Amino acid sequence: MQTLKNHYFSDMRVMLGRSLRHVFRSLDTIITVTIMPIAMMLLFVYVLGGAIKTGADNYVDYLLPGILLIAVANSIGYVSYRLFLDKQRGIFERFNSMPIARSAALWGHVLTSLVSNFLSLSVIVIVALIMGFRSSAGVLSWLAVAGIIALFTLALTWVAAIAGLSAKSVDGAGVIAYPIHFLPLISSAFVPTATMPGPVRAFAENQPVTPIAEAIRALLAGQPVGNGIWVALAWCVGIMIVACIIASRVFRNRG
Repeated sequence: MQTLKNHYFSDMRVMLGRSLRHVFRSLDTIITVTIMPIAMMLLFVYVLGGAIKTGADNYVDYLLPGILLIAVANSIGYVSYRLFLDKQRGIFERFNSMPIARSAALWGHVLTSLVSNFLSLSVIVIVALIMGFRSSAGVLSWLAVAGIIALFTLALTWVAAIAGLSAKSVDGAGVIAYPIHFLPLISSAFVPTATMPGPVRAFAENQPVTPIAEAIRALLAGQPVGNGIWVALAWCVGIMIVACIIASRVFRNRG
C-alpha cells in the first residue's frame, strides 16, 4: 500500500512539472493572469478610486481582496483550455497506456492551477504594497487568507475541469470563463453592496465572491470576521466537492 501511495504521488509530481512547464512557456497566460489584474488595480486606485466611497482610508486596502479573486478567475479559462487540448490530442489515452496512475494527469492540471495562481498572487500583493497597501494582519490571519484563496482556486479549477473535459471545441472550453469573470464584477470586490440598486444588491450579496472577498478583507485588516468566514468556506468547499465529483466522473467516462 505504501509503495502504491509513493508511486501515485511520484506520478502526480511528474504531471505537475509537465503542466507547469507549459504554463511558463506561455507568455499570454502570464500576462493575462498577472499583468491584467495589476492593470485593473492601477486603474481603479489611481483613476477611479477618488470617486468611490468605501469607508477605508486607502482604497487599495479595500480593493486588493477583489483583485486577488479576479486574478484567480482570469486563470480559469486557461485550465479549461489546456485540459481540452490534452483530451483532443489523445494525451490522456497515451498516459493510460503507461504504468502511471490514471488520475495523475488530471491532478497535475489542478495542482498547476494552484501553484501558478499563488505565484501570480504573490506578485500582485508586492505591487499592492508598492501602491500603499498595508495590513495589520498577523501570521495566522495571512495563513487563513491563503487557505481561503487556495479553496477558491481549487473550486474554480474543478469547475473549469468539467468544461475542459466536456467541451467539443476550443470555444466551448473557454466559455466557462465568462460567467466566472462576471461574478467578481457584481460583488463587493470594488464597492460596498449597500451602494447598489436593490436587485443588483440582492444578487451581489447572495453569490460566492462577496462573502469570500469580505472575509479576506476583514482578515487583512485585522478585524473580526464573524460568521462571514463560514459562509465563505461553505461556498468554496461546496463548489469544490460538487465540481470535483462531476469532473472526476467526466474524466473516467470521456469518449
